[in-house]
Amino acid sequence: MDQPTPHPDQAVDRAAVRVRAEAVLRELAGPSAVLREDQWLAIEALVIDHRRALVVQRTGWGKSAVYFIATALLRARGAGPTVIVSPLLALMRNQVDSAARAGIHARTINSANPEEWDEIQAEVAAGAVDVLLVSPERLNNPDFRDQVLPKLAASTGLLVVDEAHCISDWGHDFRPDYRRLRTMLAELSPGVPVLATTATANARVTADVAEQLGTGGTGGTGGGTETTGRPSAGDERALVLRGPLDRESLSLGVLALPDPAHRLAWLADHLAELPGSGIIYTLTVAAADEVTAFLRQRGYPVASYSGRTEDAERRSAEADLLANRVKALVATSALGMGFDKPDLGFVVHLGSPSSPIAYYQQVGRAGRGVARAEVLLLPGREDEAIWRYFASLGFPAEEQVRRTIGALAEVDRPLSTAALEARVDLRRARLETMLKVLDVDGAVRRVRGGWTATGNAWTYDAARYAKVAESREAEQRAMREYAATTGCRMEFLRRQLDDEEAVPCGRCDNCAGARHTAEVSAEALDAARAALGRPGVTFEPRRLWPTGMDALGVALKGRIPAGEQAETGRALGRLSDIGWGNRLRTMLAEHAPDGPAPTEVVDALVSVLADWARGPGGWAGPEGSDGSRPARPVGVVTMASGTRPVLVESLGAQIAAIGRLPLLGRIEYAAGRPPHGPRSNSAQRLHSLAGTLLVPDELRSALAAASGPVLLVDDLVDSGWTVTVAARLLRKAGASAVLPLVLAVQA
Repeated sequence: MDQPTPHPDQAVDRAAVRVRAEAVLRELAGPSAVLREDQWLAIEALVIDHRRALVVQRTGWGKSAVYFIATALLRARGAGPTVIVSPLLALMRNQVDSAARAGIHARTINSANPEEWDEIQAEVAAGAVDVLLVSPERLNNPDFRDQVLPKLAASTGLLVVDEAHCISDWGHDFRPDYRRLRTMLAELSPGVPVLATTATANARVTADVAEQLGTGGTGGTGGGTETTGRPSAGDERALVLRGPLDRESLSLGVLALPDPAHRLAWLADHLAELPGSGIIYTLTVAAADEVTAFLRQRGYPVASYSGRTEDAERRSAEADLLANRVKALVATSALGMGFDKPDLGFVVHLGSPSSPIAYYQQVGRAGRGVARAEVLLLPGREDEAIWRYFASLGFPAEEQVRRTIGALAEVDRPLSTAALEARVDLRRARLETMLKVLDVDGAVRRVRGGWTATGNAWTYDAARYAKVAESREAEQRAMREYAATTGCRMEFLRRQLDDEEAVPCGRCDNCAGARHTAEVSAEALDAARAALGRPGVTFEPRRLWPTGMDALGVALKGRIPAGEQAETGRALGRLSDIGWGNRLRTMLAEHAPDGPAPTEVVDALVSVLADWARGPGGWAGPEGSDGSRPARPVGVVTMASGTRPVLVESLGAQIAAIGRLPLLGRIEYAAGRPPHGPRSNSAQRLHSLAGTLLVPDELRSALAAASGPVLLVDDLVDSGWTVTVAARLLRKAGASAVLPLVLAVQA
């Protein structure tokens, strides 16, 4: 059924509409809730004037109340369903629950519920759904984009873009899928209102979001609200509401501690003193897992939450935090936008985010429904190394982009991302992000089966990409300044968000005095050092060859035969760890000097080897279910290294001497050294290795004579393909098993 075209009605009884809006608010938030004037301005613009609005307001201001109230009022007038584009599953789950309180039937389409999509789309078509929440990734799914999106655009009564800063590549959390909204905006029926909301947009991001959404001017930033209004029914400029960003419940502080052990010990000693339950943010998944394990060991009920956490575990962790069954979630930025717990009592950052705007958003999880919440930053010396890694994942150079477009144009069929990896020297995640940007720009198109080139002209905006990189560097400088400032910390963050009303808060540690001491107990510090100093992580070998290797002239495909695989390997630590990772990053840095392995590193690696031998599956450990036990290694083999040959050879020699094993030899490169630097993705890396690694005759003879498993010693596992190819060669040369032992793994 065609939806009636809405139109501004200046003669409507606005007071009556406001009364109804107040009633819906009470259903949402309780009998004492009162609609604020700036919330009413947004609702009035959407429901009565059918305008496009951009709302930039602090966390807890009530942005979701605006669009749920607007939905209820519009649906009562016969409008179609509201479509909310929302970036995170946690946010979606909260939104569905909130809508239900006001009698609004909400459904969601995202990666976690594909089995429900057909049913939900049928409910939407039948008019039984008031609110449909859609993840931005769905917008560029070929079937959804071509079959569902046009129908939604034709029937939608209100389009909401939540966390709208994601649209802007100047924003701290740019997501190219969001730009697909421009297509939907262009296909909306005339007069359909649009609401974009965010709590974390400075003036530049606000302007860019307005441009991306086609919402016209950006308005001002002074006063409680600013409007660039439509003085007459024909004026299509947007309403912009931008309020002050102070969070009166938040007490900000920074605590400088000498090293990761002191930071963990501080948590062990003081976590119980922090009010209620909260969030402990870390910069990496590995750190989240480390901190969780340590705090559990110290008796705290905590749970880990990251991008690698299974959806069911995430749901359980969220529910436990909401019900105060845990003291804290130890989380990466995966728990960021949208998680709503009004009584969240604290946010602690174990490591500094690279952007004060991202930091403001994350600390905004706390204190939404309590008078006071503690916010504490514990920065670390390793933070900037992690920032540099994430910065390296930016938009690729023009030559790589052109090569990708050319690779798609050369074939008359779609190419999957995996197939493109064999033709383009980019890692999977970076390649996928680039393709999404090119899709929105019209240079490529995602279709069933992969990607195709459109043939449309495309310009590489080098100046813009350079400015974005400069903006990121400026944000990093600002974050260092935040940690070091002697001025008001809340004022500092508000000024980073271009809040012209920013003034000293009177609550932070610089305004009101420090509330936390840096002291830690000797017992907690010893426990933290023991936990962080405990060496050893496992890493799984590659089991499948990359797709499309035949296009590179490499005759390897499918599953790697069991008789050619490496065993599960052991490493001293991950480079992203906060324990051994800090030492290993320094030792394995690009320009670090080569030299023999330090004694403490060798000793730690020997303890890893000993634990391996004694553990399940080890040659000195428990027998297998069939009564078998892996054979003891008969010797040590090292990998040739183009960057750290002395380090690797000294590791191999010392491991062999301590274990009383022969040093059998070294896997070599045909040209005496690696043919070039590390490649970026699996297909390219394997291509660079195939045919260049070899087993010298002396090593081949030693393997035949020894006849048994061998330890394969190297410094670093990144993609895992060097170990995989070397293990295959060693197995073919007579080794019954290959046991990789390395200093570090990249992930």
